Amino acid sequence: MKIRILALALASALLAAAQLPRGFFPWWDQPIAKDLNLSETQQKEIRGAIREYRPKLIEQRAALEKAEVELQYLFDDDTVDAKRANQAIEDLALARLNLTRTFSQLFLRVRLVLTPQQWHELLKKREEQVDQRRQQMQKK
Repeated sequence: MKIRILALALASALLAAAQLPRGFFPWWDQPIAKDLNLSETQQKEIRGAIREYRPKLIEQRAALEKAEVELQYLFDDDTVDAKRANQAIEDLALARLNLTRTFSQLFLRVRLVLTPQQWHELLKKREEQVDQRRQQMQKK
């Protein structure tokens, strides 16, 4: 039950921001979390990190979506204002940077909770998942 609560909290944070840094994946929202045998303390620390970062992730995801819409709006205009478009590009790049930074900081906080053995097990399980997905894609 506690793993499910942890998974829901972390999944909520991920839904708030769909742009994930390379290598970042929601392992806590999968059976992998059970295989890691997280202690109660680890679960509490991870939930606390999610609670701390969630509002910022929501805000930054909204800023990213706004920047994407604004840029698309400018590109779709019959007469493109280069100055406004360049500013919109800068705004979009900054929004992505901020979101990636915050996600990476969250991931670091969660990573620091894991033992080296849990981390290595997580990497091993992740590679197995990637291999399974590749095989499924090849079958299609």
